[in-house]
Amino acid sequence: MSKTILVVDDSNSIRQVVAMTLRSKGYEVVEGCDGKDALKHLDGRKIHLIVSDLNMPNMDGLTFVKEVKKLAAYKFVPIIILTTESDSTKKAEGQAAGLKAWMVKPFQPDQMLAAVTKLIA
Repeated sequence: MSKTILVVDDSNSIRQVVAMTLRSKGYEVVEGCDGKDALKHLDGRKIHLIVSDLNMPNMDGLTFVKEVKKLAAYKFVPIIILTTESDSTKKAEGQAAGLKAWMVKPFQPDQMLAAVTKLIA
């Protein structure tokens, strides 16, 4: 059975590239356009991994991560932040919130797939 990954980004083109990269390796992909929208997908279905942007309208990535960690069913789902930010304070905040990885855009598909494989093997 294939694993499901939730991709959250307010940029449609980034979501498409990430989704295409993941689907090429057989993953199921669910998309959210911001943190608030993405939370609607956490409705009891099995999500194996989340890839989220940091800077988004309505609910930013870090707030989204904190909200996900409050949900018993999704508390242990690994989360990768994919962002243009490389600020160490933000990274530290992300780690404290429970992030598993931090990737800077533009990302290398192979690098992302390696991280995904490692986190949901």
